[in-house]
Amino acid sequence: MSVAAHELAEDAASSVKHDVDDLRLGIVGAGKFGTTVARAAIAAGYDVAISGSGSADDIALTVEVLAPGARATTTAKVVRHADIIVLAVPTHRFRELPRDLFAGKILIDAMNYWQPVDGDDPELTTAPDGTSTVVQEHFPSARVVKSLNQLGYHQLEENRRPTRAPDRIAMGAAGDDRFALKKVMRLLDRLGFDPVDAGPLKNGLALEPDGSPIAATYSADELSELVTLRRG
Repeated sequence: MSVAAHELAEDAASSVKHDVDDLRLGIVGAGKFGTTVARAAIAAGYDVAISGSGSADDIALTVEVLAPGARATTTAKVVRHADIIVLAVPTHRFRELPRDLFAGKILIDAMNYWQPVDGDDPELTTAPDGTSTVVQEHFPSARVVKSLNQLGYHQLEENRRPTRAPDRIAMGAAGDDRFALKKVMRLLDRLGFDPVDAGPLKNGLALEPDGSPIAATYSADELSELVTLRRG
């Protein structure tokens, strides 16, 4: 277990009962990835609200089948529901959302920019500190954390493991707000991954996949070393 994961476990052991709000999760994006995260979160005891690009009725059946227990609703209600929001929309669409939509919220940027899908986007392609810094600029009042983007939805579901399982893999989180980062790392742990503190948001670039069809998986120590090497 990495130092970050060990410290997180100690924090959890020494804390009193979690606030109810700490087990609420909002998800914006009801595609394959968003519904997979919803299933994992529900299994971990979260109260999950999820929205899509249309009305709640448009995704109600999808959510009922793919993420039973989650609540299909509007994006505005998702934001009101939870302090932690997973942004899981196609990357080229995040700018369609109002800049102040996630004011004060912890916003997990789970998106990856894929040129064949998202089109040519010079701002994202040339972002020197990774695409999450562009997301933070668009949502200046949100506390953006880059995470949950390392694996495809199949891998996310297949690799979840209980705490201290010998084959548990790691998931990184990068963000400038230390409180938000710790909250996201606790979520990762509950979802079934060893959380790795990747440092400030610009280090999220090290967590972006290299375009391979199947993302590589790492132990916490391996991922910590990789992030250190990539961020130089």
